[in-house]
Amino acid sequence: MIRVLAVDDEEPFRRLLKKELTRKGFFTEVAPDAGTALRLLKESSFDVMLLDILMPGLNGILLMKKLRADPAPPVIIVLTGKATVETAVEAMKHGAYDYLTKPYKLDELVILINRAYEYGKLKIRNEQFQQELLRKETQADFVGRSSQVKHILALIRKIAPTDSTVFIQGESGTGKELVANTIWQHSKRSMLPLVVLNCATLSENFLESELFGYEKGSHSTAYQTKYGLFEVADKGTLFLDEIGEIPRGLQAKLLRFLDSGEFRRLGGNKTLKVDVRVITATNKNLVESVAAGGFRQDLYYRLNVINITIPPLRERKEDITELSLHFLKRYCRKLSKTISGFSPEALEGLNTYHWPGNVRELENVIERAVTLCDTDTVHSHDLSIPLPLSVTDKGRHVSLEHMEKEHILSVLRETRGNQSKASQLLGIDRKTLYLKLKKYGVAEFSEK
Repeated sequence: MIRVLAVDDEEPFRRLLKKELTRKGFFTEVAPDAGTALRLLKESSFDVMLLDILMPGLNGILLMKKLRADPAPPVIIVLTGKATVETAVEAMKHGAYDYLTKPYKLDELVILINRAYEYGKLKIRNEQFQQELLRKETQADFVGRSSQVKHILALIRKIAPTDSTVFIQGESGTGKELVANTIWQHSKRSMLPLVVLNCATLSENFLESELFGYEKGSHSTAYQTKYGLFEVADKGTLFLDEIGEIPRGLQAKLLRFLDSGEFRRLGGNKTLKVDVRVITATNKNLVESVAAGGFRQDLYYRLNVINITIPPLRERKEDITELSLHFLKRYCRKLSKTISGFSPEALEGLNTYHWPGNVRELENVIERAVTLCDTDTVHSHDLSIPLPLSVTDKGRHVSLEHMEKEHILSVLRETRGNQSKASQLLGIDRKTLYLKLKKYGVAEFSEK
C-alpha cells in the first residue's frame, strides 16, 4: 500500500483529501503544518508527500529544503491553490516531482501519486544500476605477467565462486579494490550489488549508521528510516576498504554480524538477518595492530579466512611495461590522443623508478605524460619521475631512496608545497607522504 502524507493548513481540505485517498486505497496521514509533518516523518515512513506551499510558519519551500538532508525523503507533489509559474519553478528546483493546482481532479491526483511512487522506486533502482554499470564499464583488467599476479589470479578463480570472507592486504595503490571487484565479478553474486565503503573516511558515529542504518527518531535529523549497507548489500557483496581504521568500539558489532549475519538498526529493537559476502582490505599490518591492542584478535581471525597479499609494484618489475602500455591506451582514448608507445629511455625510467605509490602512482604518471606529450611517443622528459642513471649520468651512483626523495621534492615544488595535491599525484596518502618527509629530514615543505 502506498503511504501518503498530505500537508496543508486548511482543515476541510485535509479531511476531504484523507477521505478520498483512503477510499482509493492509499494509506493517508495529514498534517496542518511543517512541524507536524516533520514529527510524522520521524514516527513513520511515507512514499509520497502532498505539500502546500503557502502555510504559516515554515512554508512548503523551506520544508523541502529541510528534507533535502534526509537520506530517504518521500517523493513530493506540490498541491496548492495559489500556484504561479514562479512557484512551480521554485518547487521543482528544490526537489518536487510535480505540482497540481486546486481544485484538482481526483483521478488526475491518483494517477500522479502512483507515478510519483513508481518514480521513487525507479530512482532507487536506477541509482543502484548506474553504480553497478559504472563499476563494470570502468573495471580495469588485472594486468600483469609476473608470477605474483598469476598466483593472485589463480587464487581468485578458486575463491570467487564461494561465499568465504576475503582479506586483502597491500600498500596504498597496489590495487586492493581491483582485486575485490574481480572476485565479485567472478562470483555467484555478480548480478547483485557490490557495495563499497571506505572505513577511513567516516567518524565512528557516521560509520556505524552507514553500516547498520537507523530507525526514524533515533536522532534529531532521522525523519525516515535509513537502511544500512548490510541491508543494501543483502544477497550481494560488501567491500570494506581500510578495515584497519574501524574504531574498536565497532569491532565487536562487526564480529557479531560476521558470525551470524544478524544486526539491529540504531535505535531499533528488531533483529534483522541478511545474507552478505564480506570482503575487506587494509594497507596496515593488522598483526601489529592486534599486538598493540588497537584491533581485536578474534575479529582479525574472522576476517582472515582467505588472505590475498598484493606485492608492491617494485617487487614485480616485470609488470611495469605492460601496465604502462595499458594506461597509455586508456588515457589516449580518454584524451583523444594518438601516441604509439614509449621511447627506450622513458621505458628505462619507468622500470628503474622505485614507485612508492605503486600502480596508482604509475597511472598518475602515465596520465600526466599523455597530457603533456606533443609527439607520437612518450619521452623521458614527459615523465614526472627521476631519470635513471643510464639516461642522466652513467658514472654516478645514487640510491633508490635518493631518487625517491628527489621525486617527492619535485612533485612538492610542482604543487607549491600542497601536500594533499602532492600525495594524490604520488598515489600515496598524506600520512605516508608525511612519514617519508620525516624520514628524509625534509622540513622545507612541512605544512604550518
